[in-house]
Amino acid sequence: MTGSADPLVISFGEMLIDFVPDTSGVSLAESCAFIKAPGGAPANVACAISKLGGNAAFIGKVGDDEFGRMLVDILRENGVNTDGVCFDMEARTALAFVTLRKDGEREFMFYRNPSADMLLKESELNMGLIKLAKVFHYGSISLIAEPCRSAHLAAMKVAREGGALLSYDPNVRLPLWPSEEAARSGIKSIWFDADFIKVSDDEVHFLTQGDPEKEDVVMSLWHDKLKMLLVTDGEKGCRYFTKNFKGRVTGFSAKVVDTTGAGDSFVGALLTAVARDPNIFDNEPKMREALTFANACGAMCTTQKGAIPALPTAAEAEKFISNSKAE
Repeated sequence: MTGSADPLVISFGEMLIDFVPDTSGVSLAESCAFIKAPGGAPANVACAISKLGGNAAFIGKVGDDEFGRMLVDILRENGVNTDGVCFDMEARTALAFVTLRKDGEREFMFYRNPSADMLLKESELNMGLIKLAKVFHYGSISLIAEPCRSAHLAAMKVAREGGALLSYDPNVRLPLWPSEEAARSGIKSIWFDADFIKVSDDEVHFLTQGDPEKEDVVMSLWHDKLKMLLVTDGEKGCRYFTKNFKGRVTGFSAKVVDTTGAGDSFVGALLTAVARDPNIFDNEPKMREALTFANACGAMCTTQKGAIPALPTAAEAEKFISNSKAE
């Protein structure tokens, strides 16, 4: 259990092991050695929230194996509630080999055949925990295969009925989907359920086939139930769209080592602010302040390898912001 008195934010989905080459800028084939790093976007988000002093729980499934037990230990060490984590006796914990190209961007190769996270069943969900959520956060990878897809939809329904805000980061990973078209329709199948959605500029392009810089292209992703649509533009910062206001918050420059987890660090910071003040969507100055903080958390996460070890604390992020202002 976490020690935070904050409202509960639950992350639902996959947790896995990322194997990252020990040398940057090489392909998987060229890499001689790999560093083992905990990963999976929803798990990263849960750790980000907890490290910032928020109250986070993770719901998902790992293999009953060395890697699965290691991942659950890492969640606990980071102060994340693991009462919703199941172990699968048959399937292995998912693995991903992730290469860091010279520009710090990533290429993925996944081992899921099927992996434990894909086999989470509705009957295994900790519904009592889900009902306590003030914010329920998820991605799209858990929509790819049954039975996890049905479990995902059931969890969203229970969270919504319990009064939670629904947060969606599609986190597009094309190699996991049967085709680009399947990815687009799968990701959009739950689009209209979310209260807020975070997409990267690349994901805007993928989902709309349009220019992500153009506002009308971005706004084609808007729907009337949304409280906010956020577009992250890498080191340039982010753009926000709500019912009443819109704008851009500039980012922070950092010496990029590995972009893994930067978006999750950003989302974790934002969800921590939303859980503390659900009315933030109606308060533009407060929202801009939260997004500046989230941008800083995202930038800081790129300065070391692996997602969870690179996630900042609130004090580290504040110091980073004040140092950046001083420069």
